[in-house]
Amino acid sequence: MSAAVRPARRNAGSGPANYRGANLRSCPLTRAAAGQTLVCMAVPLFPIIRWRLIAAVLAVSGTLWTADNEHPKADKAGGAKTGDKSSGNYNIPLWAEGKVPLALGNGPLDSPFLTVFLPPEGKRNGGSVIVAPGGSNIMLMYGVEGLDVAERYNSWGVTAFVLTYRLSPRYGENVRVMEGKRAVQLVRSRAGEFKLDPNRVGYIGFSAGSNTARSVVGTSGPGDPNAADPIDRLSSRPDYLVLVYGVGRASPGESLKSFPPVFLVSAAADTGPALGNAQLFMDLTRAGATAEIHVYQKGRHGFGSGFGSPEFSDWMGRLELFLKLDGFLPGGN
Repeated sequence: MSAAVRPARRNAGSGPANYRGANLRSCPLTRAAAGQTLVCMAVPLFPIIRWRLIAAVLAVSGTLWTADNEHPKADKAGGAKTGDKSSGNYNIPLWAEGKVPLALGNGPLDSPFLTVFLPPEGKRNGGSVIVAPGGSNIMLMYGVEGLDVAERYNSWGVTAFVLTYRLSPRYGENVRVMEGKRAVQLVRSRAGEFKLDPNRVGYIGFSAGSNTARSVVGTSGPGDPNAADPIDRLSSRPDYLVLVYGVGRASPGESLKSFPPVFLVSAAADTGPALGNAQLFMDLTRAGATAEIHVYQKGRHGFGSGFGSPEFSDWMGRLELFLKLDGFLPGGN
């Protein structure tokens, strides 16, 4: 086995990076302070027990990689203003320090946050998206399921927010669903700051992040007008949903007819997600919701953005058209 360290990206608007590797994934186990990220490098064929060992060793060692040297002072609270940080990526915690719900500590793995990827200044169209990477809920595949996807959205003029959520076994799925909904509310709370349309906030999830994404929509609500935290007063429902090789499970009280437009993509050989996507597509269509599905005849789980892949390189282009047709990107008429 050989692996090379994947450098942090400095500017999301600079176009596709030139250090992608077909067999590498980067998975930051992160903290929302001072823009620092705890990173592990992994080869996808490792048995699951080795993943846990890698994550545990790195967490204990406290090896830190600076994610955004240009902006070393990350936001200290979810409601704080960021100022002008247009030249690089930086982190926004979902909650202020010491106020993270259900936190079991105050360490690097107890503080969920969003990493901001801004499009070039003259290209922004007011759209936004939350990107939830996968990783079996024990790590984050932060490369092809995070950074690459954020850069592609930036090329469409959309501001992307990559979600770093809390992981198993320390935290359960209920915590991750709560964080996904909080991320939607947080982005809406900053619509004025980032010049975003609060009615064009999307959510894209990969694998485990996709499973959570369905529950985010299924349990979302309009917000609590009497909440002490003004962010909690906003709607937690995404305006569209992208599920990539992960379909999740129905939440109690889930109403498919009230789902936002849904885009589903998987590989046929990845039978669990492929068959699950097909079933969900049928159920959404019967319920009267808007849905589109793409199941590729060849390939595998974990293709991410599909960059450079002969099987999957066009799927994000198909997503772009889907978003145009439903009014989330300009050029659909």
